Amino acid sequence: MSESCDKSCSSCSEECSDREAQPKSLLEKPHEYSDIKKVIAVVSGKGGVGKSLITSMLAVSMNRMGYQTAVLDADVTGPSVPKEFGIRSKAETSELGIMPIKTKTGIDIMSVNLILENDTDPVIWRGPLVSGMVKQFWTDVIWGDVDFMFIDMPPGTGDVPLTVFQSLPVDGIVIVTSPQELVSMIVSKAVKMAKMMNIPVIGIVENMSYLECPDCHSRISVFGNSNIEQVAKQHQIKTIAKLPLNPAIAELCDKGMIELFDGDHLKDIVCQIEKMEVSK
Repeated sequence: MSESCDKSCSSCSEECSDREAQPKSLLEKPHEYSDIKKVIAVVSGKGGVGKSLITSMLAVSMNRMGYQTAVLDADVTGPSVPKEFGIRSKAETSELGIMPIKTKTGIDIMSVNLILENDTDPVIWRGPLVSGMVKQFWTDVIWGDVDFMFIDMPPGTGDVPLTVFQSLPVDGIVIVTSPQELVSMIVSKAVKMAKMMNIPVIGIVENMSYLECPDCHSRISVFGNSNIEQVAKQHQIKTIAKLPLNPAIAELCDKGMIELFDGDHLKDIVCQIEKMEVSK
């Protein structure tokens, strides 16, 4: 280190020991024709809690508010986002990169099912290949101008979540869970991983929270009483959304028409996301 060093490595070209000691960023740059303002990862500690559904509904909700939204399907071995939006066409590639598929309302989607020959072909890859594919969805896809990108993460805290948190500039996470005794442990794992990566938790969505009687409109706790409020308080998470079991939403997913869903159960989460300082 030079005697005249002012500790400003950004304006210095010297290769000294102090510079080498500084941690290097692992963030990947998006495609040169992509301008992605905010990135929100939707995570869960276990599978089968409706994480892909919540990802799609959040993207649709923000799109309805006039924001340009996109979904990066990082659940490479279990992709379901294209099915929910009724996408059957395949992504096109050129020498410039890969073009995402637009939904009927203009949401950009990229998923491994959009590049497989058949939607039912299994993805039997080891962790590094799966992680590499997720990186390519960020670096090689021409996303264009995106206000909010939602990343549908695979469940757990394995290779892909670690790759996303280290390689992509994630601005916040939404945790999806269900009303069962395991919820406290599952949420705790997701919160602790977010803290380790220095990423704020936007809120928690409790899916399948209850069933509403169509006649008397009383709430039936099919999976037992919820304790999500206590879990959220334990982790100092203020924003909670509860999504009921709703056959109508399930039918929309099966028909590829999630963009037609009705209801404002996610409004508190959506409100927190909109506060992330993105201009229309």
